[in-house]
Amino acid sequence: MDPQIYQFLKWLAMGTAVLTIGITTYSYITGGLEDQTSLHYRTGNLRLEDGHYQEALEEFEGAIKEVPSHSEAYLGKALSLKGIGQMKLALETINIALELRPDFGAAYANRGIIHDFLGKYQEALQDYRRAIEIDPGLAEGAGFLTRFLRNQPDTPPTIADRANYLEQELQKLPDKRLLRVPEEDEKQQGYKYEGVLDEKK
Repeated sequence: MDPQIYQFLKWLAMGTAVLTIGITTYSYITGGLEDQTSLHYRTGNLRLEDGHYQEALEEFEGAIKEVPSHSEAYLGKALSLKGIGQMKLALETINIALELRPDFGAAYANRGIIHDFLGKYQEALQDYRRAIEIDPGLAEGAGFLTRFLRNQPDTPPTIADRANYLEQELQKLPDKRLLRVPEEDEKQQGYKYEGVLDEKK
């Protein structure tokens, strides 16, 4: 073989190897954090669905640590805090989600639920209406598959149902209002965001 061709092929092979290693290393460094964030987020949603709120909280906090601007992870954190009874902290956290993403329908729906639990019914009603305005699909509530996975044969009340009920009751005189029905209120489910985390949001 011609020595010049041999040298060319040798340098071409070495250059290809270096380029491959470089691309792999770059992908690992830049993509590793994103993959870790997505893993935290997906695991947090699974823990949330199973009712393991403290574990879910840790996962969502892990996602936020990796990417501090993820509104979806803040929503998950707020739902986890709500699950362990830290309602005021849940409200503060969901407000951060809405600061990051003002058109976040699921966050408005959940903030409405938190306001409802705190007895702030006018604020709850406003949030429910805003959520439905942004994302009309939220008015439909959980679909059959979600209810099946939750072992929930009956359709729980939706935020639209609750908003209509609150609106009717708030029009009555204060001593005639029935704003809380515990056995019904307990059936209301939170609204998770199931999408893929997107750093641009």
